[in-house]
Amino acid sequence: QVQLVESGGGLVQAGGSLRLSCAASGLTFSTYAMGWFRQAPGKERDFVAAISGNGGKIYSLDSVEGRFTISRDSAKNTVALQMNSLKPGDTGVYYCAAGRIVKRHHLPTYWGQGTQVTVSS
Repeated sequence: QVQLVESGGGLVQAGGSLRLSCAASGLTFSTYAMGWFRQAPGKERDFVAAISGNGGKIYSLDSVEGRFTISRDSAKNTVALQMNSLKPGDTGVYYCAAGRIVKRHHLPTYWGQGTQVTVSS
């Protein structure tokens, strides 16, 4: 059974940092593009960042460019999202996803359970 388990969420003040991690199991990690999505209260689930299976291609939301960094560790079957200079608008439930990148878009196949990120002003 495929499992994606996020960790690292929490409460942080604006300007602070958090590092999210997603541990994948039950799949051949290197064959999946990994991504992060987030959902704020009352809003749709939005794409944040994605990284190709071999790590060679990275895509991210314009509003997080220069602040968030996605990476993957093939030895640990994990994908991380380093979030710096956090803003209240970054608040939401962050979801890890495994899928494919098609025409520069990450299309999820599997989802994690999500981890809450709250940025206070």
